[in-house]
Amino acid sequence: MISPSPHRRRPRYAGKNPRRFDEKYKELNPERYAADVAKVIAAGKTPAGSHRPIMVAEILAALALQPGELVADCTLGFGGHARELLAQVAPRGRLIGLDVDPIELPKTTARLRAAGWGETVFTAVRANFAGLPKVLAAQGVAGADAILADLGVSSMQLDDPARGFTFKYDSPLDLRLNPQRAPSAAEWLAQVTPVALAEALAENADEPHAELLARELVARRQRAPITRTGALADAIRVILASRPVRRRTGEDDDCIRRVFQAIRIAVNDEFGVLDLFLKNLPFCLRPGGRVAMLTFHSGEDRRVKHAWREGQRSGLYRVTSDDVVRAGPEERRANPRSSSAKLRWAVRA
Repeated sequence: MISPSPHRRRPRYAGKNPRRFDEKYKELNPERYAADVAKVIAAGKTPAGSHRPIMVAEILAALALQPGELVADCTLGFGGHARELLAQVAPRGRLIGLDVDPIELPKTTARLRAAGWGETVFTAVRANFAGLPKVLAAQGVAGADAILADLGVSSMQLDDPARGFTFKYDSPLDLRLNPQRAPSAAEWLAQVTPVALAEALAENADEPHAELLARELVARRQRAPITRTGALADAIRVILASRPVRRRTGEDDDCIRRVFQAIRIAVNDEFGVLDLFLKNLPFCLRPGGRVAMLTFHSGEDRRVKHAWREGQRSGLYRVTSDDVVRAGPEERRANPRSSSAKLRWAVRA
């Protein structure tokens, strides 16, 4: 008779709450710890390593999908929006999902396959959304009935300290959406000039202390390379502390977030990619096709608004949204990451 294997206790972390990302085992195993994940969601937080789709109802209303239509999700991410889009176009419709992230795309593809979306209705393509015309052509598609682009950084990327997207954990300063493409944020920061860094901070994040931070960060890197998220955050705090004016509570963290955002945008050439996408976008839609875009800061929203306004004047779009749509108060309470999101939509002529 084979004796049963002895019971093994699951690993515990010291203290009431986990302090390291890799200790959040409950959130990282949602199937096994569903009740614990539910508590995290009920508290208005996003479980670590996952992503909660933003403004789902508003996006579905803007895209007005019909069964049998073809929709392109240009920023597949965790697949939350894709699930809802697929449910609208099923059973005869199809979704083509794009994502540039080689780490998250296979996980999301497997997740959607497990949910029952086979190859006949769901196609995953590793590509930057600026390459949508080539992706559609390779799939033998003349144009999509609907297109969605969620420009926000996914929670999976933010929550993974190895990706270097947040200063909450001390990790390598990376910030790349595609870790296989150089340069990393540390490499970029090591080479950028004070003028170019100040321009990036001002243009990419509306940073009011752009010139001061650029000058001092470049001076500091000459003494010691800035290669970790913690080192960059600490350097910003020291620079801000040198100013004679009084700082309000939380000002340092707000500034650090803006600097990380500005460097991330520069490293990934996000504005260049967005401009190319907006230029090609009308020609990726069938006549009467709809597009919805989620932006998360003023630099993105300005580009979308101006491109669509010009497109309507030139006759490429029949109608565009006059005002942005924002998440409602209940969603903002349940998912604070939705607070900065702006939704715009347009209809192809």
